[in-house]
Order: sequence, then structure tokens, then C-alpha cells
Amino acid sequence: MPAVRGIFVAFEGVEGAGKSSQVALLAARLRQRGSEPVLVREPGGTPLAEEARRLLLHGADDVGPEVELFLLQVARADLVRRVIRPALESGRLVIADRYELSSRAYQIAGRGLPELEVRSAIALATGGLLPDLYVVLDLPAQAGRERQAAQRKAPDRMERADAEFHRRVADAFRTAAGPGIVHLDGGAPAESVHAAVWSALLSRFPALAG
Repeated sequence: MPAVRGIFVAFEGVEGAGKSSQVALLAARLRQRGSEPVLVREPGGTPLAEEARRLLLHGADDVGPEVELFLLQVARADLVRRVIRPALESGRLVIADRYELSSRAYQIAGRGLPELEVRSAIALATGGLLPDLYVVLDLPAQAGRERQAAQRKAPDRMERADAEFHRRVADAFRTAAGPGIVHLDGGAPAESVHAAVWSALLSRFPALAG
């Protein structure tokens, strides 16, 4: 398998944490510096993955946790194979709005699926490909839901889960640890968060400052 030469950044956090805004701010900064990043979202990003997204987020509320897990991994596997890995192998910078840490938070902590089996499914779907930098935007679940309500966003199937589910998910994100994981305050002003994101990225890839 060819060596991965690009940079892979994933934004993670609860609903309403500001992931999409931070993806847009980082992409805009990189474009100003002459780089065109590859932007992806999960689930989604290919025709197959977008269909899985439709089923997951806008389908029936009674989809079981195991079905949810495997639909997500189908979407992820196709996105990695068709978009993320080729982009990285060509030296591009990939920015993801969610990646495998979301499965650990939502399907293990939130849905209560067994950790070993979920991690095995993720590993198979990704081929072991992990981000160089995870930016976790920490925000209490209720604060995120209040942000979405203020924006008059119609809740999808995942967002309609009960408050206890979202609390478990938020706790999982808040306590996530490991190589490349950086926690930032999702409640801070967007520009302040972006400055911290850029600092974290430069600390790992100083050549981006040039």
C-alpha cells in the first residue's frame, strides 16, 4: 500500500459544538495560503455514503444500534477508499467533519455496543487509517442542543435521542485521549477556537507556516 504523504485533520464533538464552522474557517485559511484542502463529512462524501447518511439520519427512528454501526462503517469504508486515502496519497490535506472517534462516542458510549467489536469494525472500515490531528470541541450536550434550537435546525434521528444518550456521548468526547487528540473549548468564540486549531496544526506541521 502506498505511503500516506498528506495531512489528515478530523473535527469531533457533540451536536452543535461548532465543527462545521471550524472546518470552514480552517479551509479558508489554507486557501488564503495557496492550498486547496479536501473537505469531507461523515457519514457522506460519496454516492453510497450519502445514501447511508440518508438512512441513518432521516430514516426510521427504530433502526437498531447494530444496524446504525454497520451503516456508518459502510459509509466510512467507501469514503476512505474513494476519497480520503487517494487524497492523502497525492499529498493533499484532508479535513473531516467527524471520523472514527464519533463511532467510539456514539456507538460505544451512547448506544452501549461492545467496545472491542466496534473498534474491530472501525479498523476494518478504515484499513487502520487515523487522523494526524483530532480536534475535539468540548461542549456540554445541552449547550449544543440549545445552539441548534436557536438556529431553528430540525433535529435528525441521532439528534432526537434522549438527553442521557447525549450526555454519555459528550462525556466520551470530553475524556477521549490518545495520539493526536487535542481538546478545545467548544463554547469559546469561533475565532478564538480557530486560532487554537491553527496553533495545534502548526505545532505538528510547522512547514504549513511557510
